[in-house]
Amino acid sequence: MTLTHRHPAHRTLVRGTLIAGLALAALAACGTDRDERAAEPRRTKAAAPAATGKKPVEGLPGMPPVLDPEDVYAADRPNRLSPVVEDFPSRVYVPNSESDTVTVIDPATYEIVDTLRVGRQPQHVVPSWDLKTLWVNNNRGHTLTPIDPRTGEAGEPVEVHDPYNLYFTPHGKYAVVMASLDRELVFRDPHTMKRVKTVPVSCYGVNHADFSLDGRYFIVSCEFSGELLKVDTEKMEVVAQRKLPFDGAMPQDVKLSPDGEKFYIADMMAHGLWVLDGDTFGEPALLPTGKGCHGLYVSRDSREMYVSNRGEGTVSVFDFARGEVTRKWRLPDGGSPDMGGVSADGKVLWLSGRYDAEVYAIDTRTGAQLARIDVGSGPHGLAVYPQPGRYSLGHTGIFR
Repeated sequence: MTLTHRHPAHRTLVRGTLIAGLALAALAACGTDRDERAAEPRRTKAAAPAATGKKPVEGLPGMPPVLDPEDVYAADRPNRLSPVVEDFPSRVYVPNSESDTVTVIDPATYEIVDTLRVGRQPQHVVPSWDLKTLWVNNNRGHTLTPIDPRTGEAGEPVEVHDPYNLYFTPHGKYAVVMASLDRELVFRDPHTMKRVKTVPVSCYGVNHADFSLDGRYFIVSCEFSGELLKVDTEKMEVVAQRKLPFDGAMPQDVKLSPDGEKFYIADMMAHGLWVLDGDTFGEPALLPTGKGCHGLYVSRDSREMYVSNRGEGTVSVFDFARGEVTRKWRLPDGGSPDMGGVSADGKVLWLSGRYDAEVYAIDTRTGAQLARIDVGSGPHGLAVYPQPGRYSLGHTGIFR
């Protein structure tokens, strides 16, 4: 059963026995192991790398130590919030790229609690490296609007040209602006956003990225020319470039495997994931997921990855250990699932409906649609905040 919002008057969902029934059905369907993991304490106490069979990782100088060489997402366990964010109210921030607003949703009630006016064409809401600020990427307004996640208030915009997307280096020294139309990677001060170094690129449409296990390089997707870049983090230089082996390739989101061995790159024209060895930067293999493969989100136990297939209204569930898609969830009324994130407890996947002016809340245990909420026009890179993790690498929330 689906709970549906048809906003704009900020309607309240009638939940009661409906939500109780959903919860009981979910428990019956999946057993208790994930629920037990979700009940872990809120605060992370681990500060040193875990004992594993792998050698300790020699990370980028200044980067926080890798907690577990076999799981880069070890700090992202359910509800293990950093002391920096543990008192922040839980919210879903939705940038509406055609309405020039950010819709703010209370995930506990599925109610819209605020609508913030921001700059022209907001694309993504990005948590800062130090977790203290959310940056709204106003792509055509050429500004970044800061949001204080403690109060939900927007601050004065900062001038930044062509900020399609935003990342942060693992040592927190730089912000990296994906200047898509300018064909640049722009390294900036992570607080003032003052330009430090501009790196011109020869590909078209730089848009998404993720960093290696040791943080020493990152892989960037080039949407409009079907290419990938490999960038040296410390040198701030492109060190390799390759064309994807598919005519009309359109790479999107990038995500590192938990063991750090592979990168996965969503491709909405090849309708699947490219599997890439980042160290060798050799030719990647294609793994089909669904039409319009777009966003990639790792489960709180690091076992699975949720893949939004924007062109067919589905979410594929990819099993890391098996290296294959094991399930596919279909939105009951169709839709255009795009970008988003996983709730702090790991139980809900939130995705924007890019072409339908709506947001979807999906149960990660059953794939059931929990809510469908009307928002502004062109919702894109929504951020669920706060989330577990010690620091943010950017985008809608890549935490380590």
